[in-house]
Amino acid sequence: MTDAAAGHDDAERTWCLAEVDIFCDLSEREMEAIATAAPMKTYHAGEILYSPTQPSEVLFILKKGRVRVFRVSADGRALTTAIISPGTIFGEMVLLGQHMYDNYAEALDDTVVCVMSRADVHRLLLADARIAARITAILGRRLADLEQRLSDSVFKTVAQRVATTLTTLTSAQPPASPLRPVGRHPQIALTHEQVAALAGTSRETCTKVLRDYADHGLLRLARGRITVLDPERLKDAAG
Repeated sequence: MTDAAAGHDDAERTWCLAEVDIFCDLSEREMEAIATAAPMKTYHAGEILYSPTQPSEVLFILKKGRVRVFRVSADGRALTTAIISPGTIFGEMVLLGQHMYDNYAEALDDTVVCVMSRADVHRLLLADARIAARITAILGRRLADLEQRLSDSVFKTVAQRVATTLTTLTSAQPPASPLRPVGRHPQIALTHEQVAALAGTSRETCTKVLRDYADHGLLRLARGRITVLDPERLKDAAG
């Protein structure tokens, strides 16, 4: 392999970890060690990254795309436990003291992740006090988010859950760059079926709710895309 090719491979590996919060103050050598141990992998929208029938003791570092983590009840209903955005971690959290045996992870978009083995998680992440503390904080926030989702599933109406889902997805979007301005209205690239899955309802019911919000001027609907026209009113509708 030429020096140029080797340099390109190193850059590709390190690229996967750039902008990941838990690695924000690592040296170049530390970043290279982690990048070498965490090769990149791509998944297409709709693909399952892990499931109870395909357990894997690995940690995923999400670089691109969004991932939905969910559970399925005995009667077949799915409960979304987390929506993972780029720049954070997820996976078989038994490595980190949380059990994820009953969970599925599904790519909502075409997704790029770095995958780290159990041994490397302990060697490179948990052994570093800075990274271990940040991982603990992430898991704490995710547990609080799960508790809120469980509460919403019991006490909120379907319309409120749909509004909550859209508000959460909107707030998770990165701010627009001044060098690359975008439209003033945030857009969510999901189908009605995907939104329904996130909100814990049927596609038909979700479509009815979305059309009602669109009729009241909160949203604009297009194929595979939802434009939020009035974030404040949508937030109020979420309860």
